[in-house]
Amino acid sequence: METVSRTVAQRWIERWDRQQEGYLPDREERFTVLIDAVEAGTARPDPLVLDLGCGPGSLSARLLDRLPAATVVAVDADPLLLALGRAGHGERPGLRFAEADLRAPGWAAGLGLPRPADAAVSTTALHWLSEEGLRVLAAELAGVLRPGGLFLNADHLGVQDAAPALARLEAELRERLTRRRFGGDMPEDWRQWWDGVNADPALAGLAELRQSTGSAHSGFESLHLATHAGALRAAGFAEVGTLWQHGHDRLLAAIR
Repeated sequence: METVSRTVAQRWIERWDRQQEGYLPDREERFTVLIDAVEAGTARPDPLVLDLGCGPGSLSARLLDRLPAATVVAVDADPLLLALGRAGHGERPGLRFAEADLRAPGWAAGLGLPRPADAAVSTTALHWLSEEGLRVLAAELAGVLRPGGLFLNADHLGVQDAAPALARLEAELRERLTRRRFGGDMPEDWRQWWDGVNADPALAGLAELRQSTGSAHSGFESLHLATHAGALRAAGFAEVGTLWQHGHDRLLAAIR
């Protein structure tokens, strides 16, 4: 297994968080609302939580900051991001990183969970799944969550029939929020972050492994609320709806 030093991992995780804030100036508010929902919705101090498409573990770490007795299984298919997460956060009690392809039927069984999960969460990750991939994911979640368990997906999810003038206005408001947050000091974007990672000699082996496994993705396959909600309803989730929203950025919730 390719490894990376804690110092290198923490540096790249900090850069990851900042570049994500460039797209989500209210990212920390969204994290807070999602973790509020985990805390209130599971109604226990030690929930078992799956973090899907976890990247380098930013949400997992914040969950454990709030709920230190929780067990979090952070799941991703990207070996480089998982290596950063393990090196940067992997010593935290209650946190385990697992490699799995969320598009592949049976991925949940490979996690070795001690009991059904109380909640599954995700942030800015599942839009890269195709509609069929979302249906596979929802079916797996229906089998791994306990009755009454909670799925929380924070992502950019638009409404397909939104009026174009309002959509343009929403985009302008989001741009103004970003400019107020960062001014002239905009962080690097997603592509620039990956370009930096690929150029770092300390990550050369992991970057090569990432390319060889085909875990890199372009990122924009399912951006509509109806696609995500429909997959969850088809999998038998009892209730599906939006808990929080800021423009087209929303927290979609479903109860098993």
